[in-house]
Amino acid sequence: MSRARQPPLVTGISPNEGISWTKVTIRGENLGIGPTDLIGLTICGHNCLLTAEWMSASKIVCRVGQAKNDKGDIIVTTKSGGKGTSTVSFKLLKPEKIGILDQSPVWVDEMNYYDMRTDRNKGIPPLSLRPANPLGIEIDKGRFPQKDLEALFPGMSADFTSENFSAAWYLIENHSTTSFDQLKTAVVNLKKQANKKNEGSLAYVKGGLSTFFEAQDALSAIHQKLEADGTEKVEGSMTQKLENVLNRASNTADTLFQEVLGRKDKADSTRNALNVLQRFKFLFNLPLNIERNIQKGDYDVVINDYEKAKSLFGKTEVQVFKKYYAEVETRIEALRELLLDKLLETPSTLHDQKRYIRYLSDLHAPGDPAWQCIGAQHQWILQLMHNCKESYVKEQKGNSLLHSPMLDLDSDVRPSPIGHLGQTASLKRGSSFQSGRDDAWRYKAPQQVVFVEKLTKLVVSQLPNFWKLWISYVNGSLFSETAEKSGQMERSKKNARQRQNDFKKMIQEVMHSLVKLIRGALLPFSLREGESRQYGGWEMKAELSGQWLTHVIQTVRLSSESLTALEIPNDMLQIIQDLILDLRVRCILVTLQHTAEDIKRLAEKEDWVVDNEGLTSLPSQFEQCIIHSLQSLKTVLDCKPGEASVFQQQKTQEDVCQLSIGIMQVFIDCLEQLSTKPDGDIDTAHLSVDVSSPDLFGSIHEDSSLSSEQRLLIALSNCRYLERHTFLNIAEHFEKHGFQGVEKITQVSMESLKELDQRLFEMYIEFKADPIVGSLEPGIYAGYFDWKDCLVPAGVRNYLKEALVNIIAVHAEVFTISKDLVPRVMSRVVEAVSEELSRLMQCVSSFSKNGALQARLEICALRDTVAIYLTPESNSSFKQALEALPQLSSGTDKKLLEELLNKFKSSMHLQLTCFQAASSAMMKT
Repeated sequence: MSRARQPPLVTGISPNEGISWTKVTIRGENLGIGPTDLIGLTICGHNCLLTAEWMSASKIVCRVGQAKNDKGDIIVTTKSGGKGTSTVSFKLLKPEKIGILDQSPVWVDEMNYYDMRTDRNKGIPPLSLRPANPLGIEIDKGRFPQKDLEALFPGMSADFTSENFSAAWYLIENHSTTSFDQLKTAVVNLKKQANKKNEGSLAYVKGGLSTFFEAQDALSAIHQKLEADGTEKVEGSMTQKLENVLNRASNTADTLFQEVLGRKDKADSTRNALNVLQRFKFLFNLPLNIERNIQKGDYDVVINDYEKAKSLFGKTEVQVFKKYYAEVETRIEALRELLLDKLLETPSTLHDQKRYIRYLSDLHAPGDPAWQCIGAQHQWILQLMHNCKESYVKEQKGNSLLHSPMLDLDSDVRPSPIGHLGQTASLKRGSSFQSGRDDAWRYKAPQQVVFVEKLTKLVVSQLPNFWKLWISYVNGSLFSETAEKSGQMERSKKNARQRQNDFKKMIQEVMHSLVKLIRGALLPFSLREGESRQYGGWEMKAELSGQWLTHVIQTVRLSSESLTALEIPNDMLQIIQDLILDLRVRCILVTLQHTAEDIKRLAEKEDWVVDNEGLTSLPSQFEQCIIHSLQSLKTVLDCKPGEASVFQQQKTQEDVCQLSIGIMQVFIDCLEQLSTKPDGDIDTAHLSVDVSSPDLFGSIHEDSSLSSEQRLLIALSNCRYLERHTFLNIAEHFEKHGFQGVEKITQVSMESLKELDQRLFEMYIEFKADPIVGSLEPGIYAGYFDWKDCLVPAGVRNYLKEALVNIIAVHAEVFTISKDLVPRVMSRVVEAVSEELSRLMQCVSSFSKNGALQARLEICALRDTVAIYLTPESNSSFKQALEALPQLSSGTDKKLLEELLNKFKSSMHLQLTCFQAASSAMMKT
């Protein structure tokens, strides 16, 4: 692609040599079509584009920079033509420096020279202009000690500019090893320098020789004329004329140079003012710089500048400096107020608080900013806690939760490593109550539980920074540990020692507020009357369950562990341990109360399904309910480090013991209610049996409703199992979980159970034995039977057979429910029948021979049939009945009696099989 224009070509430069920053004019062709087209300009390899001024396509004006090369080309680069060439070159000259001893026709400032690059005056010390090597030969420093030289040349110096200069000292120090030839060369060099100065002075005088001669001629003419006149008049006249001439010359000179001198004086005063401004520009610019740095937040820069200004101008007597320093103090006072406001502003991180405290300390702020910050942080934490309570109370009452920025801890304050760990543990422990700690959980959990979660999270996130701020205040680490700050550190430590009790009260107030707010939400009855309004206000529709109380205890425990990790003294945290103990006690009591209610509802779950041992699921459900309740209390009963046993108080032991006894009594009452419920109260309760049991020979039809006698038998079977297994197992679980008074619980429960068992047993016997006993007397005297007048016995009469059949029916019913109850029930029935039979026999006034034989036959038949169920009481009754009869005198009667008994047993063999089976079974066991 071809360019639009030809490359630039430089054909001339004026001047073509000069020192740095010489203004030159560059001429040539195609030097650009405008100022924006010029993109490069170098002279002797130095970029001069910054000073370039484009005049036309053939002319550019610029200044030569500090080039490295002494001679070089002029290269112009444009957008339109690219990089150009040059037919000329520029020579860079080195500027000549005029020493303090050099003659010059113009005034040279000995202390400053003007730097054209930066437009600044740079001071040069006069000694820096002295020759470094006056002899002009190589310097070879000797190894003579300085102290020896001072002793050798007392009062002298090796400095050749000093009035006490010693040439010998200088030579020993700088040319101790120089050869004699080199020293002669040095003498020649010194002579050349002296001649050069003399020649320079002579040449300078020659340059002004014409002026000197004119002045000399004028003075000579005046002197000759005075001598020619020779008179006083002429002398006086000439003298007067000379004075007039001199006065006119002086006036003319003043008139000619007044404006110049005035400008010079003004320039000197301006220069002096500029020098003062330049020298003290730090102070004059400091107020504005302070404002700018405050806006940028560079407080360190402001403090450093203030310290510097204070050390330089704090005690100045110059009015201008006083005025500007007063303005600086005004700005610093405003900065103190700003920093104090930022320090007391909440929420704030610990890093920012320490930073602002250091700033205020460096600015010598009045008072104690660190303690003010601690007090403000304390009040803010208390306000956060109460605002948290108020917001949740309002939400519980139906109002929407007010979104307060003070409660938005996640967005304002970074949580400490120790706070983060508390939240993670909270997530883990919540898994037993819900599938995930999402937002939905907060809608499921009671409002008080969510409040405790939020409150403890708030305290755990804020108190560590509060405690660390106090520790930093105590050990003085709020200030840097340099020597300058040691005084501040000591004052801080002293103040901390004086305010240690005040801070302890602050921590205790935070702990008391935390505990009382939790008590107000969960244990309102533990607050005093005046504290209920401040810390309470919750609507207690229903008390929290044991599960939620356990969750709260875990939350408070984790909070206590987090606070203990801060190394807060235990006496300040003891109030939290007391709260945990009260919560644990309350959780146990509530759990036991709810367990009693759950057990009371077990009656609704009774399905009357009987297993092969004659038991329903009710005892097992009761035991599982107790075990589940105790397992849910395991974490509550276990003592964490620093916690006391929940049973350390006698009242707690008594309350738990009574509730445990109450639980057992509730179940006993539940059994009694089920066993004594009228038939009409049972809707769908059916009895079923385990048909796989080989010991069962019959069952109740599934469609038959349970009778009262059957329910009593099932209840008796359950009571028997409870006494021998369930209650003992429960006692073991109580002991395993550390319950006190287990023996009392077991004893009282067993007594109550036995009482129920006895009542139910008596009821069943009354249901079954009374009809049998009541049928004996009518059966004996049926058909106007008379013991005095009866026929020879032909066998056992029907009334006794009917009684035996009824006893067999009772045996079958009991055996169907529980074979273990058969001996107990049958023995009691036999006792009732034998007692009634004995009574009837004793009531007979006299027996005939046949009557006595008939009675003895029936008594012996009954006794032999139920022999395995005889008890001492029933044996006694049978013995009394037989004793009431006349004795058999003849062997014929005895033989007849035996034949009739065998006949009875043979005819009733099938009916009596149940007694034989029971007998063999009992013999096996």
